[in-house]
Amino acid sequence: MGFLASGNGFYFVFLVLFFITFSSPQVASASSEEVGALLKWKASLENTSRLTLWSLSNNANNSSTPCTWYGVSCNADGSVIGLNLTSSGVTGTLYGLSFSLFPNLAAIDYSMNNFSGIIPPQIGYISKLTYLDLSTNQFSGNIPPEIGLLTNLETLHLVENQLNGSIPKEIGQLRSLSELALYNNHLEGPIPASLGPIPSAFGNLVNLTVLHMFINNLFGHIPQEIGKLKALESLSLHSNKLSGSIPASLGNLSSLSLLHLYNNSLSGPIPEELANLKSITDLELSENQLNGSVPASLGNLSNLEILFLRDNQLSGPIPEELGYLTLLSVLEMDTNQFSGHLPERICQGGKLQNFTVNNNQLTGPIPKSLRNCSSLKRLRLDGNQLTGNVSESLGVYPSLNYVNLDDNNFYGELTENWSRCKQLTTLHIAKNNISGSIPPEFGNSTQLHELDLSLNHIVGEIPKEFGNLNHLWKLDLSNNQLSGSIPQRLESLGELSYLDLSANRLSGSIPTTLGNSLQLFHLNLSSNNISEEIPVQICNLIHLTLLDLSHNKLRGEIPSAISKLQELDRLNLSRNELSGGIPKTFGRMSLLHIDISYNKLQGPIPNSVAFMNASIEALQGNKDLCGNVTGLKPCRNPLAVNKHDPKKSHKLVLMISLPLLGSILLLCAFIALFISYERRKKKPEVEQGDVQDEDVFSISAFEGRAMYDDIVKATNDFDATYCIGKGGFGNVYKAKLQSLDIVAVKKLHSLPELADRKGFIDEVRALTEIRHRNIVKLHGFCSNTRHSFLVFEYLARGSLATILSRDEAAKKMDWPKRVNAIKGVAHALSYMHHDCSQPIVHRDISSNNVLLNSEYEACVSDFGTAKLLKLDSSNWSAVAGTYGYIAPELAYTMKVTEKCDVYSFGVLALEVIKGKHPGDIIPSLTSSSEKLQLKDLVDQRLPSLSPKVEEVKQGNCLDANDVMNAGYMDFSLLYIFLSSLLHNADRDTKIFAEADIHEKEDDTNTINELMVETE
Repeated sequence: MGFLASGNGFYFVFLVLFFITFSSPQVASASSEEVGALLKWKASLENTSRLTLWSLSNNANNSSTPCTWYGVSCNADGSVIGLNLTSSGVTGTLYGLSFSLFPNLAAIDYSMNNFSGIIPPQIGYISKLTYLDLSTNQFSGNIPPEIGLLTNLETLHLVENQLNGSIPKEIGQLRSLSELALYNNHLEGPIPASLGPIPSAFGNLVNLTVLHMFINNLFGHIPQEIGKLKALESLSLHSNKLSGSIPASLGNLSSLSLLHLYNNSLSGPIPEELANLKSITDLELSENQLNGSVPASLGNLSNLEILFLRDNQLSGPIPEELGYLTLLSVLEMDTNQFSGHLPERICQGGKLQNFTVNNNQLTGPIPKSLRNCSSLKRLRLDGNQLTGNVSESLGVYPSLNYVNLDDNNFYGELTENWSRCKQLTTLHIAKNNISGSIPPEFGNSTQLHELDLSLNHIVGEIPKEFGNLNHLWKLDLSNNQLSGSIPQRLESLGELSYLDLSANRLSGSIPTTLGNSLQLFHLNLSSNNISEEIPVQICNLIHLTLLDLSHNKLRGEIPSAISKLQELDRLNLSRNELSGGIPKTFGRMSLLHIDISYNKLQGPIPNSVAFMNASIEALQGNKDLCGNVTGLKPCRNPLAVNKHDPKKSHKLVLMISLPLLGSILLLCAFIALFISYERRKKKPEVEQGDVQDEDVFSISAFEGRAMYDDIVKATNDFDATYCIGKGGFGNVYKAKLQSLDIVAVKKLHSLPELADRKGFIDEVRALTEIRHRNIVKLHGFCSNTRHSFLVFEYLARGSLATILSRDEAAKKMDWPKRVNAIKGVAHALSYMHHDCSQPIVHRDISSNNVLLNSEYEACVSDFGTAKLLKLDSSNWSAVAGTYGYIAPELAYTMKVTEKCDVYSFGVLALEVIKGKHPGDIIPSLTSSSEKLQLKDLVDQRLPSLSPKVEEVKQGNCLDANDVMNAGYMDFSLLYIFLSSLLHNADRDTKIFAEADIHEKEDDTNTINELMVETE
């Protein structure tokens, strides 16, 4: 397989000579041993249609030469010198190939086939081998150390296999090696220092030009010795678990044109010495933990075209010297802590296409060079504090397709210049100080997909010309001062999926034509002056998951056809003038949240989950509602009828008996189904689908093929409208199934790495058998060639992070609920760490992975799936998890244990008590001198705690008597947490799960005893 990124023509020259050689007939006789070895190996292979000529009967004059065979080349003496079967579809192993019988073999290319098994150690017998490519197969096991015997080897490509173990240091003996490519395997361990030219028995790789080992599990430091490989032109170690600093010695690689170190755990500053890489064109250091400022000397890299520094902890100003990089086309510096102004000459070379500095602390105006940068295609400045008149700061960009200016301090009015950017598909200018009206010329931007102008001061009407934006799928104009009516022409936006016009001054009625936007899944028209009735055409929007019409002047009745909105999760009709009864059809919907407060509604509330779980605040302020909800009066008993009217009595008997009889029959059917279900779920079975065109592999308590089909149908083949969350391993979808009601489905970005298939099956089966009230239930796993997904229990209230981020929801989650949530997580961790046959480590405990049911019971989600999806990895890991929850000991030991979960749990506990992530408070807790006020540690949105408990410091923490006298027995948990956090980094959650002290308010000794455990 050719290594196209190597930057030299060696491979192509080699191939030309290679094919000329083996395509020319050879008259001399090859060794009969070589012929016999090839025929014997062919007999062990499958799918050998390309090897039909590998037969003595097909040779001219029945000779023994293989030189005319497909993929075989010979020297002048008829001896085999090359074997090239690339992309031949061959299946088999290398076990049957006797390498020792090919004394003159110089090149092997078996790339892009279906070879499996290990690479045999006997490959070391081919002493003349100069080219070896086994890429894109299914080889597994270790790289044999005998490969170090191939001292003439110039090219070694083993990429895209399933190789594991460490990189053998014997590779350092390959003195002639020019290209070494081992990427996209499961290799682990450190990079051996022997790869560098140091005096040792392992050789001297001074000829190496390409070193690519990315997408593996390599850890440890980058060896300083790599800096002595003076011929190196391309070095890519990205997507591993490397730590430590970037070696300054890399600055010695004067021939280096590509350096990729991104997606590791590298720390420390960017070495000044990298400015010596005069040949560098592509420098990518993103997604690490680099800190400090960017060296101004990087402006000397005159050949640099691509510079990636995003997702680090870099600070200080962006050097003005970067403006001298006249060839620069891509500059990504987002998600750091940069401050100061943007460089004045940032687009001086006129070639900048991609510029992202979002999520920093930048101030000042947009430089003139950026305004005149006609080469721009993608621009992200969002999440800063930039200023300036938006109409004067940016120009016309003929190639621009994406721009995001959200969350800055831009002012001024929108101009028609945006419509002159003919390639523009995404325009975000939300959360600024934009005023004036929306130019009607925006309707000329027919390629526009997303338009977000929310949270500004825009006035005037919504241009009717928006009806021309045929590709628009998201339109957010919320929180402005728009007036007039909603344009009827929005119906022509056939791809519109997200429409938010809330918090404006819109009037008139809801256009009936809006019911033609059949792709809508989010519709928010709240907080306007919209009147008239709710058009029944809205009920045609069957993909809606959110409908908010609250805080308007709507009148009339709620359409009974609203039950057609079967995917609707949230419905808010509050603060209107709606009247009449609530349609009984609500009972057929799967609503989770509803608010109909402050209308003129009357009569009974429907018997549905949303209404039964609704708070009185969501129902209050109506005319005469009744029902079985706390705060509502009960509905009148239907038995209270006229006893003297026999006709009415007979009707009443029928009205009662018939539904009762039907209910009994349904109950019997339900019991039968339930018994069958319980029998089937006792032992999950591994099932293999029998569909010929698309077999389904499943591990489930239910019939796997049926579950797979049901989920694909329920999510419309994983349409984006069903997506309720996104994560590193995959996206999460909500699916309403016939067999399991509502479930959460995590669709994996790619198939799990099934190097250990049996281990994977055992892991999934173990997780499906877990029964714990504080762990989200895993129903099973389904996979085929199109989709692979895990099926989980669905919890109504969503994540703890979402609740704490919303003031109203956070206030409802009072102290008792918060303590119960913390205890629930503790019970889950204790169970998985101590009560399972083999401890299971979560690896990513955070508020995003704690879900709450309708009773605020906490359940830990994604338990065990991190290990499940990386089954062949060991417990040694780079920093894994969510930033801000990662245990400090993991940063230097890199060993994942139960205690890493416990540290994350400690941060989570403090987050629940504080109401937000503790952030900078954690270092203060471990300081011997800093003192914290109680108000710094508790959520100020809830009732205040006793002033008797004033401060916390290391070694003293809180006095137990003060805690008990505070009158808040819940606060004792905070005491235990802080004490354990300050005294012992290797704490254990079991003490939290067993610390049921909240029912023993007067038992101070209980706390003191637990303190001994934590210390």
